[in-house]
Amino acid sequence: MDSMPPPVAPHATADASVGQRVGALLLDTLLVMLPLFIVSGILFGESQADGGGASVSLTGIPFLLTVLVAFGYFFGLEAANGQTLGKRIVGTRVVSDKGPELTAAQALIRTVMRVVDGFAFYLVGFVAALASPKNQRLGDMAASTRVVRSR
Repeated sequence: MDSMPPPVAPHATADASVGQRVGALLLDTLLVMLPLFIVSGILFGESQADGGGASVSLTGIPFLLTVLVAFGYFFGLEAANGQTLGKRIVGTRVVSDKGPELTAAQALIRTVMRVVDGFAFYLVGFVAALASPKNQRLGDMAASTRVVRSR
């Protein structure tokens, strides 16, 4: 009679460092968020270029829709497999403290809490992670999740 090994508890994996978390966020910002907002600004906002400089302005409904797409990126990828592109590159993933699988509800709470964690260019989330023994931002605490090393 073959028996399957018991699932590994989420806390059996080492927590990601604050540096890994910052690195993943910077990669997500540079590779996904910045291009998203630039393209949205060019297509739906105001843009101008002169004298070697360029600017893009995105306001109103187009801005809100772009923010929803950005939130959809984080929610969708974390709900699907616990990793955004940035997390995949740095070797981290989101796990649940409540069981073996991260739930869509937990991913949604983490995503919505980005509004709070993101104040002052993610200073709130950064300070929370530094103060937390598990390097958790407020969104992780609210959702009962952690970011762990995946390799």
